[in-house]
Amino acid sequence: MALPSLTSVTPSSGPTSGGDILRLAGTGFAARVAVRLGGVPAEVLSLRVELGTHFADVRTPAHAVGTVDVEVFNLSAEGSPIPGEAAVLPGAYRYLRPRVTKEADLTRLVRTLLRELKRQVVANVSASVSVDYDDTVADGLNVIAMAALPSVVLSGPTMRTSRRYSTNVLHEDVVQGPSGAELVRRRPAYTVDLAFTLTVASERTAELFNLMAAVATFLNRNRWLAMPRDAEDASRGTVRWEMDADGEVRTQLGSRDNVRAFTWGLVVRGFDVDSGLPLDLGKAVAGTHLETDSLSGGTS
Repeated sequence: MALPSLTSVTPSSGPTSGGDILRLAGTGFAARVAVRLGGVPAEVLSLRVELGTHFADVRTPAHAVGTVDVEVFNLSAEGSPIPGEAAVLPGAYRYLRPRVTKEADLTRLVRTLLRELKRQVVANVSASVSVDYDDTVADGLNVIAMAALPSVVLSGPTMRTSRRYSTNVLHEDVVQGPSGAELVRRRPAYTVDLAFTLTVASERTAELFNLMAAVATFLNRNRWLAMPRDAEDASRGTVRWEMDADGEVRTQLGSRDNVRAFTWGLVVRGFDVDSGLPLDLGKAVAGTHLETDSLSGGTS
């Protein structure tokens, strides 16, 4: 048996949480191998040979941030390492923290919702994580202090499991492999409904009722919330999610500070928080057009 060699690792980086599929290319892999990243065992998913090159697809283990060596060990039929039959590619993989500085799809969705409220309801719209604070704790409404009136404050979201859009069906993506199109199977996406609360305030009762009508019109005429699928590539088209009113309107017309307000919920349905853990890779697909989506939730 030839000694193993390791020539490439693809991709070269991934999250510290692990779970990604990593492809090792080299020569001299045995029928059974063990793989370690930074000394931590990785799950071997498949082994195959194409045009003299040996490929091993593995699932990355969790690891601390940093660059690690990738090691492959040939195993005997009994699963024991064969002495001397090992290869290492120093610094071949880098574990990264989540990119919190890059705008997430959830952030883009909230920005889109704020922009549409500004355009269709009232210009003075802001976002808040919570509306559970105000200067008057006994009024039962718990409206945050607002700098100018009239105004709309969007708070949330809270996440609920989507009963309508969740699925147990595995998802399949077509990707480019070393010798043509391949399929990567993923677990079902983590799909949720995003629940928001609108808090609308005014100093005048008539104006508040007008704003209530404007919000009702906004929710009735905007059955879908749409945004670009890729913020940097307009050719990717748009993705959209169902949007609807959620719950009853609560109104407060009398207060010591002479502010009238109401709250109303809205829900955006079918948002994929996570695209699903990849399960395996390598099933050949003949004559398949390659097309990938960065957003798998909602409806295109």
